[in-house]
Amino acid sequence: MPKTQHVVPQNGGWAVREEKSSQPPPLFEKQTDAINHARNKARKDGGELVIHGRDGRIREKNSYGRDSFPPRG
Repeated sequence: MPKTQHVVPQNGGWAVREEKSSQPPPLFEKQTDAINHARNKARKDGGELVIHGRDGRIREKNSYGRDSFPPRG
């Protein structure tokens, strides 16, 4: 089952947290670097990407897998 990648602020930088993973998240200085890493992983795994802002609130979501209900036309 594909996992969701979350780009979240952490200790003055950015972390890419994978849902239900016990591994420590990779850390990045720039949010754009974290987003690129998470996007590549989500594309490879067919999962979702959730980007959080500095306040922790979700600011963007992208799906790279099969949608359960794709939109028409």
